[in-house]
Amino acid sequence: MPFYTQPLDMQVFILVNQIFRKHWLDIAMPLLSSAALLWTIITLVTVFGVWKKGARFLVIILLISATMGLADFSTNLIKKSIGRVRPLNSIAQTYFKDDGKWQRRPLDYQQTKERGNSYPSAHAANSMALAVMLMFFFRRLRPWMLLLPIGVGYSRLYLGKHFPTDVMAGWALGGCIAISVWLLWSYWLKFKLPEKYRP
Repeated sequence: MPFYTQPLDMQVFILVNQIFRKHWLDIAMPLLSSAALLWTIITLVTVFGVWKKGARFLVIILLISATMGLADFSTNLIKKSIGRVRPLNSIAQTYFKDDGKWQRRPLDYQQTKERGNSYPSAHAANSMALAVMLMFFFRRLRPWMLLLPIGVGYSRLYLGKHFPTDVMAGWALGGCIAISVWLLWSYWLKFKLPEKYRP
């Protein structure tokens, strides 16, 4: 059964992907969308945390990494069952980057794929899971860490990879998983660890 794209969903996607384009965004958006960004943030947080708090901090990083892994796994399960085709494979005149070069679908482009993996966005879910977990553990980061999933989500539209509802569903899923893991950690897992390993 095809995934019907609502008019507002389509309009917002076209605004971001086709209308609001700038040269500097062509450079910045692929960087925001790269997995290397998330791992750079995790690496910096890990180095700083271990320096400040010692080996106990590694427990926090393992928990955050597990949360992101769970968010990624969950989005992939949903993608396979829904099968929504990505905008770059379904919408004429969509801009996208392939092999390091920006390209654009022609005006007469016709969708050829019947199934895809657009809904929900794993990038949005993973970045939201990371941001929420960091805000739980480091309260001073609130609400600034939300800029990360917002930027990542915008980049997914700009790159033609997702529709707005894909991104919003990813945010919701990543946030719910992070909150669930945090509650599990706060009320059960933390107290199962020997005291010397508790953050």
